[in-house]
This record gives sequence, structure tokens and C-alpha cells, in this order.
Amino acid sequence: MAPLLLQLAVLGAALVAAALVLISIVAFITASKMPALHQHEEEKFFLNAKGQKETLPSIWDSPTKQLSVVVPSYNEEKRLPVMMDEALGYLEKRQKRDPAFTYEVIVVDDGSRDQTSKGIFSSRGEKILMADADGATKFPDVEKLEKGLKDLQPWPNQMAIACGSRAHLEKESIAQRSYFRTLLMYGFHFLVWFLCVKGIRDTQCGFKLFTREAASRTFSSLHIERWAFDVELLYIAQFFKIPVAEIAVNWTEIEGSKLVPFWSWLQMGKDLLFIRLRYLTGAWRLEQTGKMN
Repeated sequence: MAPLLLQLAVLGAALVAAALVLISIVAFITASKMPALHQHEEEKFFLNAKGQKETLPSIWDSPTKQLSVVVPSYNEEKRLPVMMDEALGYLEKRQKRDPAFTYEVIVVDDGSRDQTSKGIFSSRGEKILMADADGATKFPDVEKLEKGLKDLQPWPNQMAIACGSRAHLEKESIAQRSYFRTLLMYGFHFLVWFLCVKGIRDTQCGFKLFTREAASRTFSSLHIERWAFDVELLYIAQFFKIPVAEIAVNWTEIEGSKLVPFWSWLQMGKDLLFIRLRYLTGAWRLEQTGKMN
């Protein structure tokens, strides 16, 4: 009996090893380079407050605003207006309190990663806030992220990131979820920790504040276009030793999420595995210059 169990164990280990090799080969072969962020002619200009055409700014230029707010939006005609009312209300009140405070809001009309990068790369702010269009995070919490960034000083090469976090709400959310969704959530958290990102409990909160230099370094190296792009973003940040603060924020679940519980989590799980394998096999490489080969 013992020899048979041993043979089965060896066979099982061999099958697992073969599967890992096969998955690694598939991950390497299917790895795409960072897509070129092509701009159409009409996307190279914007209308300023006076209605005049100006050349679209670049994140590699010197900043001319204190804060840029980039809002990825995909079929958000119902939720976006509510979020924008709150965001602009806060920003306008802050500017009245502090006339030196300057800001811009960039709404990206596509939820994919490459379009979000276009918004980031056209930002003029010293700091850049990425905020979800659903308005689930209360916008004034940007001040908590700003304090989180400040507490990370001195910033190496002026790079730092503050991530909004819902981890403190986990017990409450578990009480409202089914056992299956709770299992999926814990499985995803384990894969994030095991494969990609250590020390960040909530990688998926769409409320993140970057110094200008951190945004240019991380987004210029990004590949993932779907829900797991936050994980690759933080993987890149940890590779470059960019300090990251995780800051508890107020958060309310808003109806209309594009996530399909099982299939979206399955897709994210696959993306996490492929992120790790593609960097491990050299299909994707990070250089200290921030450029991707």
C-alpha cells in the first residue's frame, strides 16, 4: 500500500510540475509588450477655460497644478454625475479656503488600463489622484491620502504612493456576503500576497494618490488592462522600492458594479498568475530607468 501511495504522490508532483511548466510557457508566449498609447489628432489638444486650443500636457513636463484627478469611466452615465458633483464641490470649496490651491479633473472615457494611462500621462499636477467613477470613496478623504504621502517623506527620487484601503471594513462586509463570495475574496487576497504584492491588504480600492514621479514611473511600465492592473501597479512600485502607504478611507458599496463575482475573480486570478510568471520568465522586464523592454 505504501509503495502505491508513494508512486501516486510522485505522479501527482510530476503532473503539477508539468502543468506549471506548460502555464509558464503559455504566459511567456502570450505576453504582450506595453501597448503604444496612440493619440488621434483631436486628442492632442484640449480647450482651456477661455475656449482656446492648447497642446495636451505631458506628465514628463514640469507640473503646473497642485492636484490632478484622473477618473476612469466606462458606461458610467448614471454614477459619474453624482461622483463629479461631490468631487467638484469639495475641490471648489478647498480652492476658496486656499486660493493657491490649483486642480484639474480628467475624465477618461474608457475603463481600460491603456486609456487610464493616457489620462495619467496628460496630467499637470504635482500629485495625481486616481478615483473611481462610482463615487464609492468619499472624495474629501483625499486629504487623508495627502497626509499619508507626507508621512512617507523623505521620498526617494520624489516617488511615493498612498492607497485608499477598505481593509478596516472587512469584518462588516463579510457579514453581508455569502460564504462563496467570502471564499473568493480570501482566495484573491492570498494570491495577491503569494504571487505579487506583500504588505498591502487592499490593492483594489480605486482611490490612489501618486506623486508625479511615482505615477510616471509606474504607469509607464504597466501591461495589464483589466481589473488586476492595480496589482501590477503596486508590484512595479515595490520593485522600484517606491514607498507605499495604505490609508483607511470611508467607502460605501454603490450599485452598478461591472464586476461579475465568479468570472471576474477567475480572470483576476489568471492575471495574477501571469503577472508573476511573465516577470519571472523575463517576458516582461523592469529597468531602473522605468522604461520597459
